[in-house]
Order: sequence, then structure tokens, then C-alpha cells
Amino acid sequence: MGIDDFLRFGQVGIETAIFVSAPVLVLGLAAGLTVSIFQAATQINDSGLAFIPKIGAAVAGLLIFGHFMVSRIAGFTQWVYGQIPNVTP
Repeated sequence: MGIDDFLRFGQVGIETAIFVSAPVLVLGLAAGLTVSIFQAATQINDSGLAFIPKIGAAVAGLLIFGHFMVSRIAGFTQWVYGQIPNVTP
């Protein structure tokens, strides 16, 4: 294996991490932005009001995109294990 193959491992690993984490992070960001706008409009400053919707959005994201996340990680793992015979010193 050359340096290009090892760089490909890193590239695919980073892509997988981004694709797996993005749905939950984007939903949490949207929930936080919505709550912040609501708090600014109503001048309600309650920490529970900011925290609970973010947790709910993260849980909803895991429920909605969980199958995609697990299948993406499983595909990456199978690909990495499939590359083991190609590793030579």
C-alpha cells in the first residue's frame, strides 16, 4: 500500500464522520436558533427553555436518521476490513 491508499482511508473516515454526525448537529442547530429567536422576541431567559428543545431535536434526529447512520458506519467498517488483505509492509 502506498501513501495514496492511506490518505484514502483518512478521507473516507472523515467523510463518514461528517455524514453520520451532520443530521443530529443540523437539527440541534435549527432547534437552538428557533429557541433563541423565540427568547429574543418574548424576552424569556430560561435555561431549560434553551436546553430541552435541543435534546428533543437530537433524539428526533437519532430516531429519523438512525438507520442511515448505522448503515453508513457498517459500510465503512466493512470497507476497512475488506482492505486489510491489501496492507503490506
